[in-house]
Amino acid sequence: MSGKFFERLRERAVQIHIAEHLQARLERGDKLRVKLGLDPTAPDLHVGHLVVLDALRAFQDEGHTVVLIIGDYTAMIGDPSGRSETRPLLTREQVDANAKTYFDQAFVVLDRELTEVHFNSEWLATMSAADILRLMGKATLQQVLQREDFADRLKGGVAIGAHEVLYPFNQAYDSVAVNADVELGGTDQLFNLLFGREIQKAYAQEPQDIAVFPLLEGTDGLQKMSKSLSNYIGISEPPEQIYGKTMSIPDTLTSKYLRLISGLSPDEVKAVLAMKPRDAKAALARQLVKRLHGEDAAARAEQDFDRKFRQREVPELVADRVVSNHDDLVATLVEVEFARSRGDARRLIDQGGVRVNGEKASPETRLHDGDILQAGKRSFVRIRLR
Repeated sequence: MSGKFFERLRERAVQIHIAEHLQARLERGDKLRVKLGLDPTAPDLHVGHLVVLDALRAFQDEGHTVVLIIGDYTAMIGDPSGRSETRPLLTREQVDANAKTYFDQAFVVLDRELTEVHFNSEWLATMSAADILRLMGKATLQQVLQREDFADRLKGGVAIGAHEVLYPFNQAYDSVAVNADVELGGTDQLFNLLFGREIQKAYAQEPQDIAVFPLLEGTDGLQKMSKSLSNYIGISEPPEQIYGKTMSIPDTLTSKYLRLISGLSPDEVKAVLAMKPRDAKAALARQLVKRLHGEDAAARAEQDFDRKFRQREVPELVADRVVSNHDDLVATLVEVEFARSRGDARRLIDQGGVRVNGEKASPETRLHDGDILQAGKRSFVRIRLR
């Protein structure tokens, strides 16, 4: 089975380092410690995380030990990966609040009984200044500044916070602390995972093999799915929201979502993609809700969507409009030219002429990426957030 498992892994991963070494360990029957780190910089995991969580579950099903690390300590620094500016520092209270639900969300996919879980404050928070200096002495500043995001910021004259340099050292030390044999992550984590190998060598450990997986674009179809970009589909969101947000993705993403996060077999994916684009997307939305909430919830979410949209004769093609303030419905109505002024917009709302996803809106209604905003019977736009 190990040979077939490695081939399935290689088909899904963008890169495995070092592939031959990992394959040999699997074929020998080695029982591996497979690590995933998650930083609770936002309160919810999103469906983009299913890509790597599914890979972790596959390792688990093969009898390997999955080590899930919630980076409560590193989250206060903030991962600079892919960032064009320094993240704002989070407080301990913010991180703790965000971390509360992470394990339950991850266990939608992982077997709770077979998962080893840690917060990385267990080891990082107890390090003395001398310990941190010894850790940072294991690599050079030149190595750290090779990161693409750091290099781009240096080239563009954009500030790099001195604390940000600590992040890759801390994440790398997580691998030392749990003695990781393999680490998984998205392609944006490649530098961090490779850096972990170097730090493990410096602590006389055998370096971990790594596998990185594709990132999933968000509902805007442009940038990677991210809570901070408001283009995400949350794992713990209500079934109706998951269904509706999935239906809002561009048709060009349906195939990628089906392949990476639907949980369907290749033959089932092929059958769905043979449908008309809208029917394929509906099948995807139904399957995602089924994965996360069950069959009954999927049926109810589909009925709810049909009631709100098909029965209200929402047009098949709705124009996207990028708006600047999703918290102010009155301002948005003016911005998308559904109202001439704020007073006009308020009157339209008070008269019941404004709907969001088929439901009557109030001035306090908050818009999300992918929401359908309707004014009157014939004016529709799909909201996209900056």
